[in-house]
Amino acid sequence: MDWLKRMNEALDYVEEHLADELDYAAIAQKACCSVYHFQRMFSYMAEVPLSEYIRLRRLSLAAVDLQNSGEKVIDIALKYGYESPTAFTRAFQNMHGLTPNAARQKGVVLKAYPPISFHISVKGASIMQYRIEEKSAFRVVGAKCSSTMENGVCYAQIPAFWAETVQSGKAAEIVRLMNGEPMGMLGISACDMVPHENKFDYYIAAASAIPAPVGMEEFTMPAATWAIFECTGPMPAAIQELQKRIVTEWLPGSGYEYGNAPDIEVYYDEDVSKPDSKSEVWIPVMKK
Repeated sequence: MDWLKRMNEALDYVEEHLADELDYAAIAQKACCSVYHFQRMFSYMAEVPLSEYIRLRRLSLAAVDLQNSGEKVIDIALKYGYESPTAFTRAFQNMHGLTPNAARQKGVVLKAYPPISFHISVKGASIMQYRIEEKSAFRVVGAKCSSTMENGVCYAQIPAFWAETVQSGKAAEIVRLMNGEPMGMLGISACDMVPHENKFDYYIAAASAIPAPVGMEEFTMPAATWAIFECTGPMPAAIQELQKRIVTEWLPGSGYEYGNAPDIEVYYDEDVSKPDSKSEVWIPVMKK
């Protein structure tokens, strides 16, 4: 599996550079995808954000260095990216339950966070309905916020942005602008096409040819091939679970890999909290 091999090569790169200033773009390049898509796939597969994984690995190695070397605490702190002994001591104590100086003593109990590697595993059969479609570029209009995959910030920020957009009445405005396909409310994760960026814009929008009203933004979705998955269930849990399954179960054996375009969520029901709420997940793909 070339895709799985590249993900593991990216993890090898992380492991080799834990004592350096890690470049997220270089990590993503090993996996042949954008920074946004790598962080997204990693968080679904590892069930921990990439930044948190790096932090835990560094603190694990720091404990080894404290017990097996005569390096000063300040030098070990700097080695693993901490600008002051105070910040390092606080982080170390939060993980290990004792100070760096105490970790040098014989017989103390420390915590290890081993390196991750990805493998294919067989899981219980559960049908995923999807179709592959090629679509020309199309324009969307709506509300926008900026977010990041760093520390999983987006998983709390984006649902809050949806709630704010609905409560303010802006969601109803967006619905009235809708006059193109797909005919649903769109959630668009517009990852920056510049590989080094660690942030992305998220749009709550509608496909529309109508000029953007004051206070709204417009964005042009690029032409792409999409894998489109059907989803039934209340938001955001149902769609987050489907996105995880796409990355961990469908993508590795699909014959496709992530394309360089935004992800799209399409919501067809006004009340997305219903048990039978209908939605779709669109991911950009390209043949391996």
